[in-house]
Amino acid sequence: MNKFLAIQQAAELLGVSTQTLRRWERAKKIHPSHRTEGGQRRYDPAQLIPTRFQRSQVSNRPTVAYARVSSHDQKEDLQRQVQLLEMYCTSQGWSFEIIKDLGSGMNYHKKGLKELLERILNNQIGRLVLTHKDRLLRFGAELIFALCAAKEIEVVVINQGMEPTFEEELAKDVLEIITVFSARLYGSRSRKNKILIDNLQKVVEEVSV
Repeated sequence: MNKFLAIQQAAELLGVSTQTLRRWERAKKIHPSHRTEGGQRRYDPAQLIPTRFQRSQVSNRPTVAYARVSSHDQKEDLQRQVQLLEMYCTSQGWSFEIIKDLGSGMNYHKKGLKELLERILNNQIGRLVLTHKDRLLRFGAELIFALCAAKEIEVVVINQGMEPTFEEELAKDVLEIITVFSARLYGSRSRKNKILIDNLQKVVEEVSV
């Protein structure tokens, strides 16, 4: 029997995902013993044991799943996110809790996001689970992911999917910006502002189809 482990086997031994194992390798916290001719990683179990003990404290922290929608009329979407998070975490055998949030992906002052950041900084999370990357933030999610890496928090994004095109990403970003500023402009006395915002939204939605 080959004493070396494939990446999936090594991840199972350490109680983490293969994504986390690759992240540790990039951070130079762990290294495969060698690679096969096809470039696949192989790990020596004896070298993984110290890492396993270092991880034990982190693995005792709870798993937190985060769900977000932008407005009250998206309650059904929020329910779908919560159901997906519940099913996924349960299927993995994780004990978990869910933080639900309401607000734009460009709003950094949401109640749920503040709670999440506070718990990350206080080492009260061992794993963060999202349905999609943009559920966290439209801009700046990478900074939170980097903070999670520094705190040894595993980040799991359920739906990686196909990478959106530049045009699709740009359209989403513009729609987010319009949503934020339209709330302010709608309250003004100028009807022209409302017409302008409505027309911009239609144009962006048509382009993104």
